[in-house]
Amino acid sequence: MELENLPKCPVETTLCLIGDRWKILIIRDLLNGTRRFGELKKACSGITQKVLTTKLRVMENDGLIIRKVFNETPPRVEYTLSDVGYSLAPVLNEMASWGTDYKTFLKLLKKRG
Repeated sequence: MELENLPKCPVETTLCLIGDRWKILIIRDLLNGTRRFGELKKACSGITQKVLTTKLRVMENDGLIIRKVFNETPPRVEYTLSDVGYSLAPVLNEMASWGTDYKTFLKLLKKRG
């Protein structure tokens, strides 16, 4: 993503980079370490091969992930978060915490119901 194309609002900038269901799940899985394409596809239940390929390419272009191709037969490709990608860990941790709190809130509402 080019600097001149980014929104002025920093929240909107963040959403442009990770505000997509699949991107968030890919980052979540890569926070645990390097993964191969098949592992990411399996972890992101419901994603198609085409969509995963597209999301990985965009994330690589945005500097969030690093793609490493091994000169082997059959070809092996691994994906790792870049330092910028790893810097999103606190954001995802807060999202996980908020999601847990929200589920608790809904359970309390249901009990009052």
